[in-house]
Amino acid sequence: MEMRKLGNSGLKVSAIGLGCMGMDHAYGKPADRDEMVKLIRRAVDLGCNFFDTAVVYGESNEELLGEVLAPVREQVVIATKFGITGTDIVNDRPQHILNSKPESIREQMEGSLKRLKVDCIDLYYQHRIDPNVEPEAVATTMKELMAEGKIKAWGLSNAPIDYMKRAHAVCPIAAIENQYSMMWREPEKELFDICEELGISFVAYSPLGNGFLSGKYTKDTKYDEDDYRNFMGRFNPEVIDHNQALLTLIAEVAKSKNATSAQVVLAWELAQKPFIIQSQVLQNYTD
Repeated sequence: MEMRKLGNSGLKVSAIGLGCMGMDHAYGKPADRDEMVKLIRRAVDLGCNFFDTAVVYGESNEELLGEVLAPVREQVVIATKFGITGTDIVNDRPQHILNSKPESIREQMEGSLKRLKVDCIDLYYQHRIDPNVEPEAVATTMKELMAEGKIKAWGLSNAPIDYMKRAHAVCPIAAIENQYSMMWREPEKELFDICEELGISFVAYSPLGNGFLSGKYTKDTKYDEDDYRNFMGRFNPEVIDHNQALLTLIAEVAKSKNATSAQVVLAWELAQKPFIIQSQVLQNYTD
């Protein structure tokens, strides 16, 4: 497994990490626990040392990761998140409840430490920005937590570039997490240049486009009622038809390389920039 630097934190992580969201959240019913234990252990055996979770995925998500990784704690880098304290349903769609006030961050952190069975969180992301809290206040809290030995590094997820720069000026950010794939290349426009300039790693989630680029899903695929793909545009039958040429091209390249479509897509992404790290979610690991 190729290892890559996690910004300027001094930590090194596997180029492909295991995102645990899909074990409990967004992609239907919670996955079988025994199977997830085997999956996490298998990931470690294959050289994966970067594991990503968040309390909003369900407290059991952090608890599972903490339990399974406890025997190999010194070998792995664990990332979790703060800033989303719950979810409401608005117009039949989930909407996050946000809180990044310093006292709330500390409360959220203590809960994560307990569930993960660790004394220190390796990478602590602000999951979504709180419009009621300035980036400087969040960054100052992160600086304090690092000084106290509660976290080793911190990052942002889906944050505006101005917010990112302001926060970084107070306490250097190790990683920015955003969506990136052959289907979603927005970070190439400006964000990659910022990462390169400031020495920040880019952690890409949904590198397979929520599994779409694996070629495993068709316009006839049915999803569980609580699966987010039911309302994702890329899984609309008309969009799938429109993008079929891309899926066909990927499949042809994969065949010529004696590989799967998923392997080709992941390899393409890692080749784009040396600071890219992938956070691969569960439903894609069947590919």
